[in-house]
Amino acid sequence: MGRRSAARGRRLGALALLATAGALAALPFAQLASAASTSQHRSTTSTTLPPPSGSWRGVPPAYPPFDRHDSGMPNSTIRIFNKYGQLAVYGNRSVLYVLPQYLEPDIPVRLLIANGEQLYRANCQACHGVDANGVPPQGTPGQGGFPSLQAVGPAAIDFWIESGRMPATSTRLTQPARRPARLDHLQAIEIAAWITSRWPITPYIPKVNLAGADLAAGAALFSADCAACHTITGDGDALANSTFAPSLRDIPLMQVAEALRTGPANMPVFTGNLTDAQMKDVVAYVVRKIEHPQNPGGVGLGGLGPVGEGFVGLALGVGLLALIGFWIGDRS
Repeated sequence: MGRRSAARGRRLGALALLATAGALAALPFAQLASAASTSQHRSTTSTTLPPPSGSWRGVPPAYPPFDRHDSGMPNSTIRIFNKYGQLAVYGNRSVLYVLPQYLEPDIPVRLLIANGEQLYRANCQACHGVDANGVPPQGTPGQGGFPSLQAVGPAAIDFWIESGRMPATSTRLTQPARRPARLDHLQAIEIAAWITSRWPITPYIPKVNLAGADLAAGAALFSADCAACHTITGDGDALANSTFAPSLRDIPLMQVAEALRTGPANMPVFTGNLTDAQMKDVVAYVVRKIEHPQNPGGVGLGGLGPVGEGFVGLALGVGLLALIGFWIGDRS
């Protein structure tokens, strides 16, 4: 009975923080805003949670170090700390950024972090090193060109794992492609939780509230900032030096937001220079329009775009007219 009570207490404590933070997708963001308002006070309901790990306190550094509010930075409108002074959730009505340690309320924080370390040792350490600094075991700095994971933040770690790009199938890939993930969502969260507990940095993992998103504004932002590489239809395109902008078809909502805030591969980082409201509009446009195109004019032709569709229309139109002309001439 004692063990059950303790386990139940841990679960209730984790649930209390997430309820306060609004990190659960089922909770309306409005409730969070009214509960936390614009304060930077510490959450009183987080006092039952154990410390994530390590000795860090307060707000971890932001990457990149911009000061703009509500743009993926920890100086957001809503900031919630646990009793140990560690920033657990930040954001606003559009997007909440949650420390991965608190995304799984049914699993004790220490167990989540311990599992993450084991998974890292088994799947990541061979390339990224014992201390996640990009130095392989018994290697030298710079050997192999593996990036350090100490300064990327949990959103980037979760993106690369859940998109299937990591663990990589080969160390010789110029740019890993998206593929079925080898590790599941929980395992990705566990690895991100362990690394963040040792080397904390933002952005945290984003949870986007698409309610009230402006699709027209999202289309305009997508055209200005994304279409040059991903194409206006989101089908992706080749870039320089054997790299590419991937297709945006069938990308989960959270991964779209993570990519915008972390800038994987050749993609620019939009943390600090794109507000959360703007990011919400872009994410909504991608998941609602790019991934589910509508073709009111008829056949979509795979979203070839106006130039390609024009050639198809010209070929079919001229060909059909030529056939009609031959038929009329033959009958005459």
